[in-house]
Amino acid sequence: MSEAKGPLTGFRILDLTTVLFGPFGAQTLGDWGAEVIKVEGLGGDMWRNSGIFRNRGMSGQFMAANRNKRSIAIDLKSEGGKEVLRRLIPTVDALVSNVRPAGLARLGFSYETCRALNPRMVYAVATGFGQDGPWAARPAFDEVIQAASGFASAMGTDEEPAFVPSLIGDKICGMALSGAVTAALLHRERTGEGQMVEVPMLETLASFNSIEMFGGKAFVPPIGPTGYKRMKARKPVKTKDGWLTMLPYSGENWVAFFEAVGHPECIEAFAVLDPVARARNIDRIYDTMREIAVTRTTAEWEELLLRIDVPHTAFAKLANVETQEHLAAVGLFQEVEHPSEGKLLQARPPARFSKSPASVRRLAPRLGEHTREVMAEAGYSAAEIDALLAAKAVA
Repeated sequence: MSEAKGPLTGFRILDLTTVLFGPFGAQTLGDWGAEVIKVEGLGGDMWRNSGIFRNRGMSGQFMAANRNKRSIAIDLKSEGGKEVLRRLIPTVDALVSNVRPAGLARLGFSYETCRALNPRMVYAVATGFGQDGPWAARPAFDEVIQAASGFASAMGTDEEPAFVPSLIGDKICGMALSGAVTAALLHRERTGEGQMVEVPMLETLASFNSIEMFGGKAFVPPIGPTGYKRMKARKPVKTKDGWLTMLPYSGENWVAFFEAVGHPECIEAFAVLDPVARARNIDRIYDTMREIAVTRTTAEWEELLLRIDVPHTAFAKLANVETQEHLAAVGLFQEVEHPSEGKLLQARPPARFSKSPASVRRLAPRLGEHTREVMAEAGYSAAEIDALLAAKAVA
């Protein structure tokens, strides 16, 4: 594994998250150099057994969201387990949790309690719904948030909503979480102040979706319908022998496209140089483009569109996306050897830092793999660790 020192090298994070939203955000902090200690219950993160696995507890999905972490298994309902966490809190820079804040408080780890143990610590909660709203206590998963945020309506229609076939809410909110924790750590470095950070899924995804989907509702009172018409008009384009996405975007792109395909009359007919008129005509423009598309092969289109500098690409199949020309050239997907799970295919950290590169320093841990190691660092003796193991306070 790499020994590169990322921009967050030297920061230590307690990761009390499960499933995807929180773990993905904490993994990103680890990719950027932070030391991440994953605190799991004795049964482990439920995502350990979600999806396909060679060995129980080590699914491909889990390992893709939990690298660059050490795992310690603690029963936080036991007094011995709580004491382990209390001794770890003063040693870290941030605690990240997706246990609902009321639940954390019942366990004895409210923000106020943790702040007393470590005033400089960032206390980050990854919630489903903002804790100052009426849905604060509700459980949340990706589909719930896609539905409540309007994302499913945008994906389908108001009459027949549809889910994005990806855990898009979890992953978008995970990225927001890593950014929020990093920003709070920057504030702490400048001022010495720790603070509580909340990243609620519903608010994050609704804000994300509103950027283009509010449409006329962005003005008060509304001056047009909600939604973004071009999003509904765009579809994969069928060529003579396959599929392509071709996206003339600017007026100049459309002029170049219609001239190159021998239909200059469309330039004036669709008023492509006027962005307002072009938006009104977008359905007709896209229909015409699809009619023209079937006259050439995918390869012929790629050669033409590249020559006239119009955005385009052929479709990568999910089954072989790692061989897509650009992704293969930049080495995004890499084969790695996990000590217990064998060869894995995983994406490297995508962000590039010229002076402090992100890196994969350790692959996803087995449940409780580092319990003894982390407890020893917190000052526990071997005999004390054995006693807590025997009492099933840790595992």
